[in-house]
Amino acid sequence: MVKDHLPRLRREMGLDAVLANGENASGGLGISAKSAMELRRAGVDVLTTGNHVWKFADIRPVLASEPWILRPANYPAGAPGQGLGVYSLGDGLPELAVINLQGRTFMDPVDCPFATAERLLGSIPPGALIVVDMHAEATSEKRALAHMLRGRVQAVVGTHTHVQTNDACVLDSVTGYISDLGMCGPEDSCLGMDNDVILRKFQTCLPQRFELAKGPCMLNGVVIELEGGKCLSIAPWQYREHKEES
Repeated sequence: MVKDHLPRLRREMGLDAVLANGENASGGLGISAKSAMELRRAGVDVLTTGNHVWKFADIRPVLASEPWILRPANYPAGAPGQGLGVYSLGDGLPELAVINLQGRTFMDPVDCPFATAERLLGSIPPGALIVVDMHAEATSEKRALAHMLRGRVQAVVGTHTHVQTNDACVLDSVTGYISDLGMCGPEDSCLGMDNDVILRKFQTCLPQRFELAKGPCMLNGVVIELEGGKCLSIAPWQYREHKEES
């Protein structure tokens, strides 16, 4: 979907930058070096990730060498890659800083995302626009981070749960927020996976081999408008393949 549609959508929508969480880009779980490079060539400027980023070993040297792909900043020291990137958008636009964090509630233990965010804010150049990807299970943890950062960053967006939420808002006329951006993948699915496989897992409580669902796909996200150091608007966005084809 991204390869087929993003180049055209980027032109039609006049986007200055495209950010994407790509941690499940390879078969619905994890991201390989090949998938990361394909997303980059398709027009994604910055890739964030999350708790599944380590599934494919070949992504580790990419994380260590490529500044456009991030892993959660609150992994312990020694993990490959960085969780903060500062990027030039060109054409007189301000710099864009992207922070990638991972939550701890109902997830594997990592360093404190709140303390990590505070530490990283001090290293961002003055005047840069700041977007935070909070990759977390609990909406309360995402919202709490947004509350801590409100007025100090331009956007806090949640990822991980695959279901787009209906709570997009602007906090203190500065910080755009949404609890989850949603998923890019098969529309008739359980979080991208085959419905019957997931149903069997819930009914039997036995391990199942996950399979990607088939059928028309969709892109989910938000469109954020930033100006003068403030978020002017943040709007949930969806693009459905079958509607375009019809």
